[in-house]
Amino acid sequence: MPKAIPERQPLGDPFAGVVLQLGQHLALAAEPQPTTTTLARGVFVVRYAVRFLGKTHFSIVPGLVVLDYGDILTGADAWNFLLMRSHLHPRAEVVGYRSDGTDDMVFVRQLDLAQPVEVLVYADSTATKPIARPTALIAPPTAAYSGRLLDYLPRYDSLEAWQLEMSV
Repeated sequence: MPKAIPERQPLGDPFAGVVLQLGQHLALAAEPQPTTTTLARGVFVVRYAVRFLGKTHFSIVPGLVVLDYGDILTGADAWNFLLMRSHLHPRAEVVGYRSDGTDDMVFVRQLDLAQPVEVLVYADSTATKPIARPTALIAPPTAAYSGRLLDYLPRYDSLEAWQLEMSV
């Protein structure tokens, strides 16, 4: 009897706050900041995506990974496999939503795991198209955020610190 295909479980973390825009750059913050435009406010889902090889303007948020010998991984198991062991299984398939919201299925060998992970913000857990692609988190060191978010999004203590970094 064939294995049942599990539901997709894209890895995501809740984030309560705002999406800010400063020039062409986007950031997440707990509160609105002066001299920025607040694009969205509320409780969002932050997901993590792997960029395509040769098409780095696209990335995919893995919902499940199908290994070439039939095992199926979802959630944190799928994410950890992609980052740590997928080089051993280049024919494994990744099923998920691209950064433009399109449903897609690609081989691991089509992904560029040497590129930084892309952080995408979604309106809720059912959304398939992101509302923002932030490049920074503005938060004091004492703020409690998920370890993944802090791993993949540079944190700045203040708006001024972020602006200094952008001007370099």
